[in-house]
Amino acid sequence: MNRRHLLKGFTLAGLGIAVSPRAIAAPRPSSIKPIVLYCDLAIDPAREAEMLDAFHNHFKPAAESFRGRGYIDVKMLKLRSIIQGGPAPASGINYRFQLTYESEAQRQLWIKSDIHQKNWPLIERTVLNQDYLVLLTDSV
Repeated sequence: MNRRHLLKGFTLAGLGIAVSPRAIAAPRPSSIKPIVLYCDLAIDPAREAEMLDAFHNHFKPAAESFRGRGYIDVKMLKLRSIIQGGPAPASGINYRFQLTYESEAQRQLWIKSDIHQKNWPLIERTVLNQDYLVLLTDSV
């Protein structure tokens, strides 16, 4: 544990905030290079609330159940604006799904699982175009 993490733990403890050892643990070793998957989705505006409910109340808790089996994070991001550059996302794209795993092999186990097979369709059925862009990236 480095000094910065130790001092952070002492500061939080001094404020009366309970801190678990994991909360102040050293960062992930730089040798672990996770993968990040992006899906650019055109969610039907009439079904946006349905998609958000499915993501927050079904898909995300299901994904988090794979913590310790490679899962790192999942996010659903709503496109606000294009600040610079191009090309712009395809017509109708209003959300970007982002999933981070320790490795592609572990993500493959997740997508083949029954719990993923049950929960991803809850989101996918709200997408206007099933031929959405999927990008798999490596952290470098």
